[in-house]
Amino acid sequence: MRLLIIEDETALAEALAEILKQNSYTADTVFDGLEGLEYARTGIYDMILLDIMLPGMDGLTLLKTLRREGNHTPVILLTAKGEVSDIITGLDAGSDDYLAKPFSTSELLARIRALSRRGGQYHDQELVYANLSLNQKTMELSCKNSSIRLGLKEFQMMELFLANPKQILPKSLLFDKIWGMDADCEYNNVEVYVSFLRQKLNSLDTDVVIKTNRGVGYSLDLKSDENKE
Repeated sequence: MRLLIIEDETALAEALAEILKQNSYTADTVFDGLEGLEYARTGIYDMILLDIMLPGMDGLTLLKTLRREGNHTPVILLTAKGEVSDIITGLDAGSDDYLAKPFSTSELLARIRALSRRGGQYHDQELVYANLSLNQKTMELSCKNSSIRLGLKEFQMMELFLANPKQILPKSLLFDKIWGMDADCEYNNVEVYVSFLRQKLNSLDTDVVIKTNRGVGYSLDLKSDENKE
């Protein structure tokens, strides 16, 4: 799961990114409202943590712009303002949740999990397809009585596949979601990690495979469906 942090307090933004990383999320940080809008428009983020008081463009204007453009990425507003009127203004602008500073790490993580569940993609910290399951808390991939703990990027890629079974995920989307648009690495990293995951699926003897859709991307499928093609 990839999050975008738009927060002009550099120390806070970087601390939030580190906390998210420690909890198996990937996060990009932006310190300016105008730049944050451009990042948000890419559509690669699963959630946005958005400060209200920002240089360039304030958070409420940014949020209203996204919603007007049809961008429905879940947004949690982060602000030092805690008055009821500020909360109402933020919710009316299109935010999905609201946290007043200072807030605890545990509360922020709980809000992220709750908002993820509301989106219908993540359930009880486990994703399941056929006889394959992924525990999002322990990063363990399991089939029947066998399990393997995945590395972080393996986990993030498998999480995307299991959240979107049978859907073709373009190679560019996988790269942007997991490594980020500004990552200093090659697109063939996607192929490398798909290969790692295929090895793990084989060792688990699951009915699930990662199918190559040449020239397009990859999709999670069942062996029986793959054999029919």
